[in-house]
Amino acid sequence: MSGEALQSFFESIAGQITTVIVIFLLLVLVMRTNEKKNDVSVLVKTSILLAIAFVLNHIILLKMPQGGSITAFSMFAIFLAAYLFGPRQGILAGMAYGLLDLVLNPYVVHPMQIFLDYPLAFGAIGIGGLLRNKKFGIITGYLLGVLGRYLVVVLSGIIFWGGYAAEGFNTVTWSFFYNMTYMLPEAAATVAILLIPQVRSVFERFKVK
Repeated sequence: MSGEALQSFFESIAGQITTVIVIFLLLVLVMRTNEKKNDVSVLVKTSILLAIAFVLNHIILLKMPQGGSITAFSMFAIFLAAYLFGPRQGILAGMAYGLLDLVLNPYVVHPMQIFLDYPLAFGAIGIGGLLRNKKFGIITGYLLGVLGRYLVVVLSGIIFWGGYAAEGFNTVTWSFFYNMTYMLPEAAATVAILLIPQVRSVFERFKVK
């Protein structure tokens, strides 16, 4: 299917309904905390975090001309699902958020680009949950999640967006530089706040052991 056909599909009612169903199924998987137990509270809390991430994502501090924005800590809200409940829940929550972003802001040029820019890029934030139980895990885990998303969007930029490279840059160096310009400031601001012990303790209190 061509990029234009996919763009039309995700802008259509049928495409949006299909994507919403997939989001719902991902969130159902989020509440399955182990092989024998479904925890509805995890589903509810994750849904709230994704709603917060959605709101924060629309508080745009700086919008980049070719996609990407510095937002008010939206990546951290997604990471919190991984920090509070574990990497599996975080990855699934991130993928669900990516599909939500696809429903609301579809920009499609290729089937693989959809996968990279939406579910995989946001799902990668969830890998930060692997460090949730380490010392300063909320900081190192967040940075790992941001790095995961960064590498995915850099790959997408190299493959699909090379035509937008600025003069003096090749496709690879432009993708590395461009995506850093909006992710690094948000990550730095988030870490600065997380360095405050009282802030970290608030989130630690709600973490599922």
